[in-house]
Amino acid sequence: MVRFSNPILPGFHPDPSICRVRDDYYLVTSTFEWFPGVPIFHSRDLVHWRRIGHVLDRASQLPVDGIRPSGGIYAPTLRHHEGVFYMITTLVDGLMESGNFLVTATDPAGPWSEPYWLADSEGFDPSLFFDDDGRVWAHGCRPARPQRYEGHTEVWLRELDLDGMKLLGEEHVLWDGAVKGAVWAEGPHIYKIGKTYYLLVSEGGTDHDHALSVARAQNVTGPYAGSPRNPILTHRNLGRDHPIVGTGHADLVQTPGGEWWMVLLAMRPYGGHHYNLGRETFLTRVRWEDGWPVAGPVELTAEGPDLPPHRWPAAPACDNFDATRLAPHWNHLRTPREPYWTLTERPGHLRLRGRPESLTEWTNPSLIARRQQHENFAVHAAMEFTPENDERAGLALVQNDDFHILLVMTTSGLVVIRREAGVDRVLVRADVPPGRIWLGVEAHGQEYQMSYATSPGEWKPLGEPVDGRVLSSSVAGGFIGAYIGMYLSGEGNPTGTAADFDWFEYLPLPAV
Repeated sequence: MVRFSNPILPGFHPDPSICRVRDDYYLVTSTFEWFPGVPIFHSRDLVHWRRIGHVLDRASQLPVDGIRPSGGIYAPTLRHHEGVFYMITTLVDGLMESGNFLVTATDPAGPWSEPYWLADSEGFDPSLFFDDDGRVWAHGCRPARPQRYEGHTEVWLRELDLDGMKLLGEEHVLWDGAVKGAVWAEGPHIYKIGKTYYLLVSEGGTDHDHALSVARAQNVTGPYAGSPRNPILTHRNLGRDHPIVGTGHADLVQTPGGEWWMVLLAMRPYGGHHYNLGRETFLTRVRWEDGWPVAGPVELTAEGPDLPPHRWPAAPACDNFDATRLAPHWNHLRTPREPYWTLTERPGHLRLRGRPESLTEWTNPSLIARRQQHENFAVHAAMEFTPENDERAGLALVQNDDFHILLVMTTSGLVVIRREAGVDRVLVRADVPPGRIWLGVEAHGQEYQMSYATSPGEWKPLGEPVDGRVLSSSVAGGFIGAYIGMYLSGEGNPTGTAADFDWFEYLPLPAV
């Protein structure tokens, strides 16, 4: 069998959920405050994945305007039943809408329906289970009743009427975790294997103490009894210096040949206990013993599934902005209510329109960004921009509003700004004429070296390497991985200035 490398989806791809339709596999992940929401991936071998779109790609589906960092879309679940795909998730702390909702599609690439909000549901991390008797069950997590300690949650279950898209019937409380005093029982999924129902739940929080536990019952409504071997998977016992930490939030899938596999989230710390890449999607084998699932070790390389390898064409490293629509790996911060970008006003360029909004606000700035997916990488871009007043444009490395790094042109020259805990520090400044400039970032671990050129190929380093730990959730908090992209802001002032980007390139670099 062919060996594969973990993670199968590098960079910020947390809370994976998977379903199989004949020989095809589909997978979704959380997106929190980023737009479009819930990327959907397709695979034929569980190892090689291609993005086929986003489930929530319209403003009417994803009102994350003004949402706090690490609010928004939590823990989607993807299921397929009788020709229809279902995605159920939670919008947390939305200013316009909040709560659990589901959308449907007959083609996983879309279009997906408008949201069906589940008015009588509560909590977070909802999931769906289609029983073989035709009944459909929604389940999720909420604060336990009574809540005996901070973080004490429980799993609830109710029947779902697909015709009316509403919950009905009696509510059942299934479980509150396996370990005594366990916090944040979450991410529940129910499976029926033979005549037995299995409930897979994460617990311990989504940081280092994350874990997976399982319970089973003879009826979907319970009572559920936990495995005597719980937790069935955790890396908290391996120490913070292990190359893979925080394993949890998993979903199971069976291949046509009968193999069982698990997709799950985990983190790869580097430069100390720092997680610039966020929570990523990993794959590990599952076998069964004494009627319980046994999760295999989550490793950086492992023996792959017994499936024919199916590779997809590699995406270009450089985006020349020759298309009329943004490539699917580009994201916006919160819901874009106005077209602040265009690919057609100047063909072959991405034009950002200047607006007052800034990265320092809980707003939708003029930012087109993609995930950082490697510990070592290089980004280069060509930009044309003539700043006025307080305007700035260039490259932004983003964790959230209070933690980010900027390499931007201003009226006082090219500057590097490191923002930590809401405080800006200008690290270096260079006199650079306005107009066309080439910008670069080269990261080796937590050292992010900025560079620039005013003539093609004549690159110069700009200052010393910048400490990249502000891009780690262990410093900045929250659930997000780092993004890098193209940025323009009037810093609170109205502006009509535009920044044109001729191309943007992202390249992984080998370990030194």
